[in-house]
Amino acid sequence: MITSIKLDDNLASRIRRLAELRRRSAHWIMREAIRDYVVREEARESFRQEALASWSAFQDTGRHLTGEEVQAWLTSWGSDAEAEPPECHE
Repeated sequence: MITSIKLDDNLASRIRRLAELRRRSAHWIMREAIRDYVVREEARESFRQEALASWSAFQDTGRHLTGEEVQAWLTSWGSDAEAEPPECHE
Protein backbone atom coordinates (compact mmCIF):
# COMPACT_ATOMS: atom_id res chain seq x y z
CA MET A 1 0.00 0.00 0.00
CA ILE A 2 1.40 3.36 -0.96
CA THR A 3 0.26 6.23 1.23
CA SER A 4 1.44 9.78 1.49
CA ILE A 5 1.42 11.72 4.71
CA LYS A 6 1.56 15.49 4.88
CA LEU A 7 3.74 16.63 7.76
CA ASP A 8 4.48 20.14 8.92
CA ASP A 9 8.08 21.24 8.51
CA ASN A 10 8.85 21.02 12.22
CA LEU A 11 7.70 17.40 12.56
CA ALA A 12 9.41 16.37 9.32
CA SER A 13 12.65 17.91 10.58
CA ARG A 14 12.36 16.11 13.90
CA ILE A 15 11.77 12.79 12.11
CA ARG A 16 14.80 13.34 9.84
CA ARG A 17 16.97 14.16 12.87
CA LEU A 18 15.82 11.09 14.75
CA ALA A 19 16.36 8.95 11.66
CA GLU A 20 19.93 10.20 11.40
CA LEU A 21 20.58 9.52 15.09
CA ARG A 22 19.16 6.00 14.80
CA ARG A 23 20.81 5.38 11.43
CA ARG A 24 17.46 4.50 9.96
CA SER A 25 15.40 6.01 7.20
CA ALA A 26 12.68 8.54 7.92
CA HIS A 27 10.29 6.02 6.33
CA TRP A 28 11.35 3.37 8.88
CA ILE A 29 10.81 5.81 11.79
CA MET A 30 7.32 6.72 10.56
CA ARG A 31 6.36 3.09 9.86
CA GLU A 32 7.47 2.04 13.36
CA ALA A 33 5.60 4.95 14.95
CA ILE A 34 2.40 4.03 13.10
CA ARG A 35 2.81 0.33 13.95
CA ASP A 36 3.32 1.15 17.65
CA TYR A 37 0.29 3.43 17.61
CA VAL A 38 -1.91 0.76 16.00
CA VAL A 39 -0.75 -1.93 18.47
CA ARG A 40 -1.42 0.42 21.41
CA GLU A 41 -4.86 1.45 20.14
CA GLU A 42 -5.86 -2.16 19.41
CA ALA A 43 -4.91 -3.08 22.99
CA ARG A 44 -6.86 -0.08 24.30
CA GLU A 45 -9.94 -1.11 22.29
CA SER A 46 -9.63 -4.71 23.47
CA PHE A 47 -9.50 -3.48 27.08
CA ARG A 48 -12.53 -1.25 26.46
CA GLN A 49 -14.52 -4.13 24.97
CA GLU A 50 -13.58 -6.38 27.90
CA ALA A 51 -14.67 -3.70 30.37
CA LEU A 52 -18.00 -3.25 28.57
CA ALA A 53 -18.56 -7.03 28.59
CA SER A 54 -17.74 -7.14 32.32
CA TRP A 55 -20.13 -4.27 33.03
CA SER A 56 -22.87 -6.01 31.04
CA ALA A 57 -22.28 -9.27 32.91
CA PHE A 58 -22.46 -7.42 36.24
CA GLN A 59 -25.72 -5.74 35.22
CA ASP A 60 -27.17 -9.12 34.21
CA THR A 61 -26.04 -11.15 37.23
CA GLY A 62 -25.00 -8.74 39.98
CA ARG A 63 -21.95 -10.95 40.62
CA HIS A 64 -18.87 -8.98 41.68
CA LEU A 65 -15.87 -8.65 43.97
CA THR A 66 -15.28 -5.71 46.26
CA GLY A 67 -12.12 -3.64 46.02
CA GLU A 68 -11.09 -4.92 49.43
CA GLU A 69 -11.44 -8.55 48.30
CA VAL A 70 -9.32 -7.92 45.23
CA GLN A 71 -6.72 -5.97 47.21
CA ALA A 72 -6.39 -8.76 49.79
CA TRP A 73 -5.90 -11.31 47.00
CA LEU A 74 -3.35 -9.15 45.17
CA THR A 75 -1.43 -8.49 48.38
CA SER A 76 -0.95 -12.24 48.79
CA TRP A 77 0.76 -12.60 45.41
CA GLY A 78 4.36 -13.73 45.62
CA SER A 79 4.12 -14.67 49.28
CA ASP A 80 4.24 -18.12 50.86
CA ALA A 81 0.54 -17.68 51.64
CA GLU A 82 -0.52 -16.78 48.07
CA ALA A 83 -4.31 -17.03 47.99
CA GLU A 84 -6.56 -18.42 45.29
CA PRO A 85 -8.68 -15.86 43.45
CA PRO A 86 -11.79 -14.98 45.44
CA GLU A 87 -15.19 -16.19 44.23
CA CYS A 88 -17.56 -13.62 42.79
CA HIS A 89 -20.76 -13.07 44.77
CA GLU A 90 -23.96 -11.07 44.57
